[in-house]
Amino acid sequence: MAGLSLAGVSKAFGATRAVDRVSLEVAHGEFLALLGPSGCGKTTLLRLLAGFERLDAGTIAFDHEVVSSASFHVPPERRRIGMVFQSYALWPHMSVADNVGYALRVRRVPRAERGRRVAAALAAVGLEALAERRPGALSGGQRQRVALARCLAAAPTLVLLDEPLANLDVHLRDTMQQEFTTFHGQTGATMVYVTHDQAEAMALADRIAVMQDGVIQQIATPEELYCRPRTPMVAQFIGRGMVVPGEGLGAGADGRLAARVLGVPADLRCASRAAGAIRICLRPEDLRLVNGAGEPGVDAVVERTTYQGEATTVHVRPDADRDATLYLRVAGEPPAPGSRVRIAVDDGWVIPQP
Repeated sequence: MAGLSLAGVSKAFGATRAVDRVSLEVAHGEFLALLGPSGCGKTTLLRLLAGFERLDAGTIAFDHEVVSSASFHVPPERRRIGMVFQSYALWPHMSVADNVGYALRVRRVPRAERGRRVAAALAAVGLEALAERRPGALSGGQRQRVALARCLAAAPTLVLLDEPLANLDVHLRDTMQQEFTTFHGQTGATMVYVTHDQAEAMALADRIAVMQDGVIQQIATPEELYCRPRTPMVAQFIGRGMVVPGEGLGAGADGRLAARVLGVPADLRCASRAAGAIRICLRPEDLRLVNGAGEPGVDAVVERTTYQGEATTVHVRPDADRDATLYLRVAGEPPAPGSRVRIAVDDGWVIPQP
């Protein structure tokens, strides 16, 4: 099984630096998601891993063996990788079984062994009854399962997935997320999954690399990214965090930082206590409506409310910063748009200084 090592990897298209000095390590059998907005460089990085693009600088190694550098390039067919595409990439004139076994036939795997591996792969994804059908007769979810079975049959050491759920509806995405988890458990392969959907990344990946402008902003577990983002971009992109300015005042209780946030006192989580100007990531669960007149809080005006079943999201504009928008979730009857409210800041994370 392949571990990955990238050191100073860069790729430019003309004046645009799509991938900029990326270095990372992916352990054997790890599931890593590359996450970021459109144009951040995540698909280019995946194509460099696959060998579809040549890098300009740096090195890529699979299991300590260099496969790409500025002067050396192993072609895709010799990298022993599996690829699952957004478009499924199935041959329309071939049966499901022939699609699954195609890579094995190209590698001249004996017919009997090929048949055994195709049958086992189709059984693993629950498609053994559809082996003779053509892809055009399958649903989107079934076609994606065929693509997974093709990977399973080929037994790759590294599986690359390029937004494989983007063409599926919400219900099928939930189902296929479980399929990917099962697939990962069955193969034990190292997996790199490109997506712009953070819910997918958070549900599937052991770790997530968040990218912007070709640069990795932070690599961490889903919990670490949500609770302790390292940059304002990560704070805002993961979970739509609210980044507001504040002032560090010194030591607070239990290793926290005493601070002022939008003019009100708060004890915040922090990596290190800092005095002076700070930036704070607030989550909806860090905020609540103040009911009593005597409790300190941020005075604000309700801009709009969004009903979401078990709770209503309330968007407010604080008096202390009319350019900022805060939002919190309220169970029960929400305040009406245009009404004045007071918001308590119960928690927050101090984004480390660069």
